[in-house]
Amino acid sequence: MNSTEGRPRAICRAAGRGAAAGVLGVAVMTAGEKLEQAVSHRPDSYVPARTLLTLLGRRPADADRPVLWNHLMHWGTGALLGALRGVWAAVGLRGCRAHLAHTAVRLSFDQTMENSTGCGAPPHTWPVREQAWDTAHKAVYSVATGVFAERLVPPTLEVRRGARSH
Repeated sequence: MNSTEGRPRAICRAAGRGAAAGVLGVAVMTAGEKLEQAVSHRPDSYVPARTLLTLLGRRPADADRPVLWNHLMHWGTGALLGALRGVWAAVGLRGCRAHLAHTAVRLSFDQTMENSTGCGAPPHTWPVREQAWDTAHKAVYSVATGVFAERLVPPTLEVRRGARSH
């Protein structure tokens, strides 16, 4: 795209398609989580729900298990960070490097929200197996979201300007 007039509209379109890709990525991640939980017997976490409720000014107890709020945070985060991935796809941030970077963004977003609200402990305090599962599931989300985003969003906003530091 040579004209900057259409860039804002193209970015919004890419973000919308990326959000859809993020929802699909959450579906893939959720299927993997349920399969893993069936084998490992690891219970569901309600930290995402308690985080969202805290962000909304509520004070959920650690024993609360608000399923609907868990789904809202789970799918909402997927759509939000999928929108980012859609924009990346449009500007040419694609492939394995983008998948890896997006995994770091997803993990960082979750931990920022959970730790800043006081609803979750830092991952280094978790059992190693929990850290591994969380990282694996977020990587699955990011790769799936990226694959979908890259199919839905062509790199029409990629430019070569600024390819050198001078």
